[in-house]
Amino acid sequence: MTLPIEEFWNSEFAEHVTVAEQTAHLLQKDFAALLDACIRSINEGGKVMFFGNGGSAADSQHLATELTARYKTDRKAIAAIALTTDTSALTAIGNDFGFEDLFSRQIEALGRSGDVAIGISTSGNSANVLKALKLAREEGIVTVGFTGGTGGKMADVCDIILKVPSPTTARIQEMHITLGQMLCGALEQALGLTAAEHTMTCFQDMRKTA
Repeated sequence: MTLPIEEFWNSEFAEHVTVAEQTAHLLQKDFAALLDACIRSINEGGKVMFFGNGGSAADSQHLATELTARYKTDRKAIAAIALTTDTSALTAIGNDFGFEDLFSRQIEALGRSGDVAIGISTSGNSANVLKALKLAREEGIVTVGFTGGTGGKMADVCDIILKVPSPTTARIQEMHITLGQMLCGALEQALGLTAAEHTMTCFQDMRKTA
């Protein structure tokens, strides 16, 4: 079978652009609420915790690293952790307690009231993510969901939810990493660690070379 590459190419990009435009239109207020919660937490000595399964696990460690290392410029580190990277903890918890406890056990050990817990699940129904968010809320931690489609069960355990308006997993994941990196950039600026002018200069330079 020969793939009609031009049709495939145009269809994928058209869907991506449509979902991106709808996300921009619908989620600004939710993003602002997330940013405010993270600013408040960091300023009060708290941290941001990311977790999810599969591709969402990869996004979690990607975004935590953007905050603890750097995003756009060298600056003071921002407290963040991915609950998806400690293989000893993950295998011990999975073996001794069960897969559903992978993240909730770590939330119990590491989370503190005032922290922000960001659970990432494209379906909104990942049992271990939901259990961790439920426990986090009970512990006074701000609970945030990155999801898509109908949102699944996440709305029941999240204080803030960013629901990408698409049923397609790939498009949801693309928007999750976009929203996550926007959060990193916004935090750098809002915490006074990177000047807003730096972002505008980069954008202007890009337009000049286009």
